[in-house]
Order: sequence, then C-alpha cells, then structure tokens
Amino acid sequence: MSFVSRFLRVTLLCTAVLAFVVPGTASASIDDTIQKSFTVDSGGTLDVDTDKGSIEVRGTTGRTVEIKVVRKVKTADREKAQKILDNFKIDFKQSGKDIFITGERGRKESIWDKIWNRLNVKYTISVPEIYNVELKTSGGSISVENLEGEVNIKTSGGSLNLEKITGPVWGKTSGGSIRVGEVDGDVDINTSGGSIQIEGARGSIKAHTSGGSINVQEVMGSINADTSGGSIKASISRQPQTDCRLTTSGGSITVYLAGDIAVDLDASTSGGGVYTESPVTIQGKINKSKLKSKINGGGPLLYLHTSGGSIYIKTKIGDY
Repeated sequence: MSFVSRFLRVTLLCTAVLAFVVPGTASASIDDTIQKSFTVDSGGTLDVDTDKGSIEVRGTTGRTVEIKVVRKVKTADREKAQKILDNFKIDFKQSGKDIFITGERGRKESIWDKIWNRLNVKYTISVPEIYNVELKTSGGSISVENLEGEVNIKTSGGSLNLEKITGPVWGKTSGGSIRVGEVDGDVDINTSGGSIQIEGARGSIKAHTSGGSINVQEVMGSINADTSGGSIKASISRQPQTDCRLTTSGGSITVYLAGDIAVDLDASTSGGGVYTESPVTIQGKINKSKLKSKINGGGPLLYLHTSGGSIYIKTKIGDY
C-alpha cells in the first residue's frame, strides 16, 4: 500500500471517529443533586412553588419527608453549568409539621432565556401517607400518588397525573393532559390544552378542557364536564343527588347509565342525532336532534348538549 493510500485511509478513519464523538460531546450534560430529609407528623402540608421543574410526590409509611432534587444542565462546560445552577435558588423550610420548598430563578433578562432552557429540574418527594400537598410549577409535569389528604396542583406547562388519592382534588394545567386514577373524594380539574381521563371517582366531578376529549370511566356522584374541542364519554354508576351537565362544541357525547339511575333527561345536538337505549316517556313531538324525557320516573337533571356530533345514552356500563 502506497504512502498516499495509507494517508487517505487514516484520514477517513479519523473523520469517521470524530463524526461519532462530536454529537455525544454536544449532548453532554452536568448533573447536580440535592437531598433533604425532615421528620414530621401526619396531617401536615407539603408546599412546593417552583419556577421550573417536574414534581413527583408519593405517600409512604413513616414520619419523614424525603426530598431529592436533580438539576441537569445541557452543557459540557462546567463553568457555564455552575453559573446556570447558581441562577436557580432552591430553599427548604420546616414549620411544625409543614414543609415549604421554593425554586426561584434569579436573573431574568432576555439574554438568559436561552441559557435558562438548558436547565432541567426534577423534584422527587415522599411524604407520610396522611398528608396534604400544594404544588405549583411554571414549567413541568406533576404526579401525586398514594395519599390521604387535600391535593391542590397547578402547572403552566405540563401534564397532571393522580393515582390512589383519598380526599378532594384540585388540578389545573395550561398546557397538558390530565389523568386521574382512583380518587375517593371530589375532583375539580381544568386544562387549556389537553385531554382528560378519569378512571374512577367516588365524589362529584368538575372537568373542563379547551382542547381535548373527556373520558370518565366511573363517577359515583354528580358530573359537570365541558370541552370546546373533543368528545365526552362518562359512566354514571350510582344515583346522582344533584344535576349533571355534559357539553361540547366539537364532538359526540356518550353516557352510560346503570339500570336504576333516575334522571330528567334534556339532550340536544346541532350536528347529529340523539339515541337512547333507556326506556323513556316522551311528551309532545318527537325530534331526532332533541330529547326531553324521564328515565326511571325522573330525578336530577341530566343535561347533554353538543354542537358538533351525536348523543348516545347507553344502559350497559360494561360496554365502556
């Protein structure tokens, strides 16, 4: 092999190695972890208010609040990473059985916006099983699981997830979906940009979204649900004590009623028909797009309205 051929071969090999290494260097990150532990009594409140970061809270046995905060900076430059970390202050405070955590951005000049986006923050927190939480973040998802207490969560840019909660739930997001697992209590949730999924609630439900569908697999109290951009499905398994309202401007409505549910039905649509499997008593003229009747002798109002689809009233819960 000639000298020129060897030179070209080595050059091509080095180029291939560099092409492989450079992307890995560009995507490198520097991590920083903070861990705290506090001894508390049950029944206290965890209050988190952060300018950035996802939050995960889980109830566990014991009398401690365990906190782990991982901050990850997307850069291989340690000096630059430290400046970004120093610009995001996290404070921890205990007052009796309550814990307060704040995460605050320092410099907010526009020149820092691009640098700010290099920082990812994640809070992982365990609390006693009987504990209240108030969680607020301006940029991340929130998850709460296995808790008995009041849950109040809000994010400006992420999804919400709740599972195995005993107590009332309030949740709001301006840019994500909401999932609610089993909740033994009232549920009040709101999103401006995502779907809502509720698997089971023993209390009343209020659900609003401006940009997605709503699916409620089981509600044992009253339900008020509305969306401007999707369909609604709801399964009512127990007799509601107050009025129920389901409305959408952009989809169909399907309601599954247990066989003994007694309601005054008021259903109407501007873009489809009304169909029911329940025996109904109709007074006056039959109208395909409107139906007012009593189911099982009548009871609280069941108001259903859509401007962009059909309405279906079904009697078999298992069909959901």
